[in-house]
Amino acid sequence: MKQKAPKESTQVDELEEQVVEYLNHHPDFFANHPELLGKIEIPHESGAAVSLIERQVEALRSQLQESQQKLSELLEVARTNGQLQDRMHRLTLELIDAATFEEVLNALEDELHDDFKADAVELRLFSASNIDEHLDETLSGQTDTFEQFFSQNQPICGKLDQDQLDYIFGTEGDRIASTALIPLKSEGVLGLLAIGSCDADRFAPHHGTEFLTRLGEIISRTLQAVSLPGI
Repeated sequence: MKQKAPKESTQVDELEEQVVEYLNHHPDFFANHPELLGKIEIPHESGAAVSLIERQVEALRSQLQESQQKLSELLEVARTNGQLQDRMHRLTLELIDAATFEEVLNALEDELHDDFKADAVELRLFSASNIDEHLDETLSGQTDTFEQFFSQNQPICGKLDQDQLDYIFGTEGDRIASTALIPLKSEGVLGLLAIGSCDADRFAPHHGTEFLTRLGEIISRTLQAVSLPGI
């Protein structure tokens, strides 16, 4: 048979609920009775009792630390984005000044290696009519990835198969742990820019690709304006 709670305990619970409800409806209660703040004691994790004011100060200090941490993270993101914009600006100026395919390639090699710390940079161009032939000659059974890549026309990041790495980077493929692939498509231009890194986390699948998309658009327009070899 279930025992009933003692009457005194029930009355205390009801009284506590009334106090909570009253304070919720009168948030200025302690402002009107500041003398009570120093008298109220709240158990601390250490076992010692602290006043309500001390507990509030501790809570505010903890919130301040969290806010400062979030602010530091936001400032770091802003600083990184600012640096990225500066690098993008320099690369864009270099590409604007490029008058030939060789100068475009040199600009990409220099800027991506120096400013963006790429370990390998490769530019592959195809004609729309023979892209399948190019891929089939080198990547028998591996063309699906590239066909989907060109079809979606979106940059991808991550780890490539060894055959794909060998096709893109040649002998350097063995040391590339992650890659950013950028499609290059515009009038008269079809190809890809591959940026390789020895760091497996440098180009992870979950990384954003907005910058890579803009880079691909700029390079595509630049290539459209210069004489392309063999196309």
